[in-house]
Parts: sequence; C-alpha cells; structure tokens
Amino acid sequence: MKSISRASAPAKVILFGEHFVVYDRPAIVMAIDRRAYVTARIGREKNLIVVRSRAMNASGAYTISGEYHPIEGGLENKTKFKPIYMIARRILAMSGEETGIEIEVDSTIPIAAGLGSSAAVAVASAAAIGNLLKVKLSQDEIFRLALEAERIVHVNPSGVDPAISTYGGTLIYRRSEGIRRLEVNVDLPLIIGDTCIERVTGDMVSHVGGLRGRYPSIIDRIMDAGEAIVNLGAEALREGNLKVLGDLMNINHALLCALGVSNDAIERLIGAARRAGALGAKLTGAGGGGCIIALSEPGNVDRVAEAIKHAGGESFVTGRAMEGVRIEE
Repeated sequence: MKSISRASAPAKVILFGEHFVVYDRPAIVMAIDRRAYVTARIGREKNLIVVRSRAMNASGAYTISGEYHPIEGGLENKTKFKPIYMIARRILAMSGEETGIEIEVDSTIPIAAGLGSSAAVAVASAAAIGNLLKVKLSQDEIFRLALEAERIVHVNPSGVDPAISTYGGTLIYRRSEGIRRLEVNVDLPLIIGDTCIERVTGDMVSHVGGLRGRYPSIIDRIMDAGEAIVNLGAEALREGNLKVLGDLMNINHALLCALGVSNDAIERLIGAARRAGALGAKLTGAGGGGCIIALSEPGNVDRVAEAIKHAGGESFVTGRAMEGVRIEE
C-alpha cells in the first residue's frame, strides 16, 4: 500500500442527445477542462471510510458495514457520499487489505449543474483508491465501478457521464454499444452558463420516463429526431462546420423543451446568448436548472459570456479536454 494517492477526472458537456441516451439513442459528449480531484490516504482508524468535500464543506465517516456518522454537516450527506463509500468498499475487497481510508474531494466542477460532477468524482475516487491500495484498474474497470456508484444517486443513469470522465476527448455513446471516439476537426468556442439552480438528475429522468409512458408514439418520434441530430452533428464536427453545429444545438434544445426539462432560468440564459450572437445554445445535462452551453464564433466569445452574466447566470469559457482520468501522484 501507498500512504497517499491523488487522481483527477474531467467534467463534461453533452453536445447532443441528453435524455434520449437513456433510451438507447446516441449522444455526443465532450470532456471539458474542469476537473474533480480526489486524494486518498490510509486512514487512522482501521474500520472507517472517511469522506470530506471541500466544495460542500461537509464530511462524514462510514463503518465498513455502512453505518454513517456525520462529522461536518448533517445526515443528508450520507446519500451524497455513499457512491464514494461503495467504491472504496469494493476496491478494499479486491485488494484483500483491512484498513481504513480517508478520501478528500476538491472539485472545480459546479455541483448538480449538468456538467457531470458526481461522475467525475466517482471516476477520480476509483482511480485514487485503486492506486492507493495497489489494485491495478483498467479504464474499463474504473468506468464500471463509477457507473455502479452512479446508480445509487440517479434513477436510471445512461452511463454517458462516467464514460466521458474516464476516457476523455469527444465520444459518441450509445448504451447498447458503448463508446466510440469521434473525430473533431475544429476548436469549439464554448461558453458555459450556469443558472445556479441545483436539480436532481433522477427527478428529471423520471419526468421524461413518465411522459414517454403516457405518450410513447409522440416521445419516440422526438427521440428519432434527436438521433438524427446526433448523426448530423458528428458529421459537422468532422467537417468543422460551426454554423451547422449551432443550428443543430438550437433544434436539439427545442426538442428538450418539448420534453418539459427546460425552465425560465434556462431560457433566459439561452435567449441572452443567442441575442449576443451565439451560433447555437442549449441546455446540457438533465435540465430543470443547471447549465447551458453556447457555441460562438471565436471572436465573439467574451460578448456571449458577458451577456449570460447580465442575464443573471454565471459564465465561463471552456475547451475540450483530451485526457480522461489520470493519476496525479
């Protein structure tokens, strides 16, 4: 065993296909240059798995059997920290070691904002803990551990978030087929706009599932259109056609509005971005709050970012992250 290990994994944006991907339709997802960092240490107490989050100002300890004892913050953090505990317990069993572990999360990714924060933390946790206990985990094994952990938090995760945090770059993901690397021949000037409204992914997925259950013939046709957008989007990325990408983002957002996952705050930021000259803008992730993405001409990025701020959102410019999960030390 080592005494300390640190790993990181990137955030993501879904360019096209959120919600549809849950129903085995393809999505295009891109890793971005914000990362979650997880540090794992051998614990001072043999039977405890301690989790701390700087962003949440919270910490708590699990016994090996799963009893939770808050240290900083209340019992509500038991559910938020449980995926990390489950990953630690699984890797401990794989290692055959009997030791406590202390895990510290330090993330630059907004929480519950549609940027894959929980998946990035799960992926980085698996890598850090595996490295600490000298369990050699492949990227595929890290992905599977993180996906299993995501099922604790989300009702029916597609797997796209842990996939992009593990492998990085730009991927086409379909549940029944897994991942496929996508060739991108253009720099995407992307601006993230955050409504600062936290939402629960599982609630939004359940909402869409209920809608599809009531109106399957209508919702399935919307999802057919979403799949066509992904196919055209992949071609536009290969050709480097920003105008087509912007048009497709706007159409994709309209489909998501039809599913009822947008809201006034999202629409306000999208409207501001488009009026400032964005080629396209859409929500990214589950919706109901969280973030939007806006695509701009390279020379207009700052104007779009400023317009989002004036509309009441937080904004930052981002770029593609080619590297997925990595060991930092």
